[in-house]
Amino acid sequence: MGRVTERRRTIRIRDGAVTTRPDTLVAEEPMEIRLNGKPLAITMRTPGDDFALAAGFLVSEGVLGSADDVRSIVYCAGATDDGSNTYNVVNVQLAPGVPMPDINLERNVYTTSSCGLCGKASLDAVRTTARFPISDTPPVRVEPALLSDLPDRLRAAQRVFDRTGGLHAAALFSEDGELLDIREDVGRHNAVDKLVGRALQQGLLPLSRVILLVSGRASFELAQKAVMAGIPVLAAVSAPSSLAVDLAAETGLTLVGFLRGPSMNVYAGDERIALHSEV
Repeated sequence: MGRVTERRRTIRIRDGAVTTRPDTLVAEEPMEIRLNGKPLAITMRTPGDDFALAAGFLVSEGVLGSADDVRSIVYCAGATDDGSNTYNVVNVQLAPGVPMPDINLERNVYTTSSCGLCGKASLDAVRTTARFPISDTPPVRVEPALLSDLPDRLRAAQRVFDRTGGLHAAALFSEDGELLDIREDVGRHNAVDKLVGRALQQGLLPLSRVILLVSGRASFELAQKAVMAGIPVLAAVSAPSSLAVDLAAETGLTLVGFLRGPSMNVYAGDERIALHSEV
């Protein structure tokens, strides 16, 4: 398994003074995800929770819905010329009876934190493949003051960020504000996949009573991952994209952006936010 951080020599310039010292950097390595032995995708990630990352990715793709859908997840060789195991290739074997998705050249691509399908076709695809419709019984209701506290709790729990300053984070909170899980990764989409994958492995899907908080912006892809996991509330400290707002509105996802202290914007699903004044 690769290391989460690595040390590199750096030249520091501070107020004209030049010094040489080692610096701690976040590790970034490629990981290939195979499904029943067939290459599916490659993502650049921070090593760690690789099996959860693969499982979460497959939840967002509509392949997995429960831990029973997985027969095994293993590291496999083949990433180097001599066939040695680099721990950068993960194979997910589906359980008997779980349908194998169509793997074509258009989907078998290098993925990044900004990847994702685009346009109306993407909205239709998520709406038709989501296994866990976002419907609350009873409805989740979140106080704005509770949301305001979550970014500080997220930041306080970011262990690797404190050493590197170079990681995204995603966290799951209960509707009462309890931190349930947090993952860090060089890719914001990977951090969410690791959360969702761990929930799948623990038999917790759908995540119908939680809040997902991400440390950056709310892209369409992150909104998609929330919807596919049955998460009712997605909050981001930065801006959402227009397609993320469209997806939230169409699926019933509550989407909050620019969550900074007592200020925030609610872009969709305001019925889950306990507003006390006229909007």
